[in-house]
Amino acid sequence: MSVVESALAFIPQPYRDIAIKHRELVKFAFVGGTTWVIDTVVFLLLKSTVLAEKPLTAKIIAVLVATIVSYVLNREWSFRTRGGRERHHEAALFFLVSGIGVAVYSAPLAISRYVFHLAVPEVSLLTQEIADFASGQIIGVLAGMAFRWWAFRRFVFPDEDVRRRRVPAA
Repeated sequence: MSVVESALAFIPQPYRDIAIKHRELVKFAFVGGTTWVIDTVVFLLLKSTVLAEKPLTAKIIAVLVATIVSYVLNREWSFRTRGGRERHHEAALFFLVSGIGVAVYSAPLAISRYVFHLAVPEVSLLTQEIADFASGQIIGVLAGMAFRWWAFRRFVFPDEDVRRRRVPAA
């Protein structure tokens, strides 16, 4: 039994049928959750150590690390049966879309810090940290994931069922 089938077994009906119908989206969301954890850990690690004074740089590096993992997982799992492009063209488009995604992900943090001035000394350290987390790790990630879902299906992996594994005739 696959990971997806195991997870689907825990979902009550009629939601299970909806999840099965939208299996590709469920996989994309799972990859997104995994890369969100990677992004969050890298961001918080960098922001609390070597990039304490540069939260936007820490965020961009964290998103880039998560994006590399995302390409591998999305290509080989979420969009396993989709394609329609040569591998190098697909990878270039993936990283271009993801680059635009970095701007989408980072915009809420930049707005929080540099437009609303939610940073020390204008606000307390606790307020700054809550604002950074909410804008960078929640709002930014949700906006970035919505953009990437649309763009991956539209531009990077446009054709359905082109890489479906063929079962040899018996």
